[in-house]
Amino acid sequence: MTQRNGISGTSDRILHSEASNVFQQANGMDHEKIQEADDCELEERGQEEGRRVSVAVTGAVEAPDGGWGWMVLVATILVLALTLAFPSCVGIFYTDLQNEFHATNSETSWVPSIMTSALHAGGPFCSMLVEKLGCRATIMLGGVLSGLGMAASSFTQSITELYITTGVITGLGFCFSFQPAVTILGHYFVRRRVFANAMSSTGTALGLCTLPVLGNYLHIEYGWRGSFLILGAVLLNCCVCGAVMRPLQPKRHRGQPLMNHGPPPPDENSDSKKKGRVRTIWSSMLAFLSKHMAFNQFCNNLRYRVYSIGITWTMLGFVVPLVYLVPYATANDMEPSQAAYLLSILGIVNIVVRPPFGIVFNMPWFKGRHVYVFSAALLVNGLSNSICCIGPSFHVLLAYVVIYGLSMSVVGSLMFTVLMDVVEMSCFPSALGLLAVMESVTLLIGPPLAGILVDRTGHYFHVFFACSAVVASAAVFLMVSFCWLDKKERKALNQVKPPTAPEPAAPAIDIVPGCQYSSVSTEGDKDKASANGAEHITSV
Repeated sequence: MTQRNGISGTSDRILHSEASNVFQQANGMDHEKIQEADDCELEERGQEEGRRVSVAVTGAVEAPDGGWGWMVLVATILVLALTLAFPSCVGIFYTDLQNEFHATNSETSWVPSIMTSALHAGGPFCSMLVEKLGCRATIMLGGVLSGLGMAASSFTQSITELYITTGVITGLGFCFSFQPAVTILGHYFVRRRVFANAMSSTGTALGLCTLPVLGNYLHIEYGWRGSFLILGAVLLNCCVCGAVMRPLQPKRHRGQPLMNHGPPPPDENSDSKKKGRVRTIWSSMLAFLSKHMAFNQFCNNLRYRVYSIGITWTMLGFVVPLVYLVPYATANDMEPSQAAYLLSILGIVNIVVRPPFGIVFNMPWFKGRHVYVFSAALLVNGLSNSICCIGPSFHVLLAYVVIYGLSMSVVGSLMFTVLMDVVEMSCFPSALGLLAVMESVTLLIGPPLAGILVDRTGHYFHVFFACSAVVASAAVFLMVSFCWLDKKERKALNQVKPPTAPEPAAPAIDIVPGCQYSSVSTEGDKDKASANGAEHITSV
């Protein structure tokens, strides 16, 4: 203390200036930005991951966690409302399609099934387009493709043509809009990622709330052909949402050279691409699959393997109740408008519940526990399907959609968050691509299998009972598997504990009140320290 008090005012000011310069060089920020309250809050809470570097289309940049990211979040909500919720609303036209093309339940159910499967199976192609065109252009391309597919569906003359237009073309358009929107949102938000994912998942709820009412109105006024044509025009709004999602740009700092001022960084796979031109088709296919589908993650990351298998099994019965809810209600003498309101109520429950769930799940206590909350909600969601077996009355189905909606809110809020927890963000697009392809298989066969069950038994409630068993068993599998993996990791950590002595705390420079920064010594500092034989600490 005697040595510190003996430091002159001039030395104090010089040391403060040197410490500030060192901190600015380490963080790439000027003195005014250091004093911002948001950075101070980050240091006080120890949320280092909020400063994590994110890799976007334009290079290594820092996730803003706000700013224009809020506009990207709104655009993502609208994209999810127009894409993920749309296949569930095809059930409004289910009976008309059956009567128009004289098709069975199994044949008609292939329409939403192919659409949903193409939405997920196009993941690798979507990843390739994102690499070539960027997220913004890919989302806009998806909007054009889905709009043209629905418009062409209004002129079809057979159920097979409907499979191609409504199923394949529109489904691929949904894929090209949905997956890049989720990916770029993960780059814009890191600290608030759980909240952003929960808010974006309300887009599905918004679509479930509005599209059934719109579809029912259009069905009454214009029939199913006119409705498909108008809905195709509505889907073009994905292009507007894609235009909002501009790529992240590196920040420009005063007094320092601009980032990415030189030539763009070379593509990591440029050499492999050049070699692939002379290789065989088989080797190029392997390179494509390894790049855009995370097979290495599936083989080496046990958590990702368990999660992808569980989600794939879940999708066999997760979306089927939404397809057959309206036909089940109308087959038991319920008004079509009243049956459509059930889907709207389901959407309203999701809109009301998901934002507060997102805030709650963003709390520190839930970090590392997201998968267990997700599995528990999935278990409730699966068991809720058995409520429909009680009876087809409006009050019973109302209770069903409320419970189903509450559990669906948690599942939708945490599905992508859990995936981001089990894989690195740099591997997220390819991991999502492989997971989407795996999901597409069960999403493709789920509704047709349910249609066969209805054709064989003549009753819809068997479908809800089967979905209850499938989803509940997948939830139990996820819960038990991750519990075993966590227990195994804790046991391994307890067995291997190197006896390392605790390092002494590094001296800190209090640049802003309440924020501590570790000082970085230079050669001049070392000479001064050896000359004075004392350690200087400056507080402002």
